[in-house]
Amino acid sequence: TTTTQETDGFQVKRPGDKTVKCTILLLLDYQPLQFKLDQRLARLLGVHTQTRPVIISALWQYIKTHKLQDPHEKEYVNCDQFLKQIFQTEKMKFAEIPQRLNPLLNPPDPVVIKHIITVEDLAKKTACYDIDVEVDDTMKTQMNNFLLSTASQQEIQSLDTKIHETVDTINTLKTNREFFLSSAKDPQVFMNKWLESQSKDLKTMTDVTGNPEEERRVEYYYQPWVPEGVTRYFYGKIQQKRAELETSFGVRH
Repeated sequence: TTTTQETDGFQVKRPGDKTVKCTILLLLDYQPLQFKLDQRLARLLGVHTQTRPVIISALWQYIKTHKLQDPHEKEYVNCDQFLKQIFQTEKMKFAEIPQRLNPLLNPPDPVVIKHIITVEDLAKKTACYDIDVEVDDTMKTQMNNFLLSTASQQEIQSLDTKIHETVDTINTLKTNREFFLSSAKDPQVFMNKWLESQSKDLKTMTDVTGNPEEERRVEYYYQPWVPEGVTRYFYGKIQQKRAELETSFGVRH
């Protein structure tokens, strides 16, 4: 109870001359309060015993994952077949969830200890049992203070910058490694591909039209379309020169 003083143990006595088996139930004082979920809801959410905020958060996560929020009326939840069985409704408001959860929240299970009171030996016997309990994280306060500190924020930002620089360096070294490995594996094929890539990059950077690499070879000018292309080129030049002469002499059509 709340008035019980702290102790490292307790004594179990029973008058008599026979060995007796007894069951000891220990009710843990959870702070903040914890609740045992209804078996169906516990299986659905994967939560057995937790605080009310954690349970509501788990339910909200289930609603989001299964897209149960009404698309037109955001304040409503459309229950699927499992929630219908648990809450006995097809649709409910978000504001109703805490109230509807109340009947599904039970006191946590007690810690059960099976103990034997023996009379075989008159000397007192001591039995020790391990009980798992939740305690506050001792690092939580330190972490909060660290994150709220201005100096810590600057340190974190500095570390983030170093991380980004390190990642960039790693990526650069990775590119260099792949470059040299490809060169060592097949130098001829590598050089051809590299020159082709460099030619494309140069063409993009200088806005060069056509394909300079192909145009520098004589075979390029023996293709079927070349005569027509030459004719069109000279025709365009003649028309341009004609327009310039007409302008200079003031000829009007």
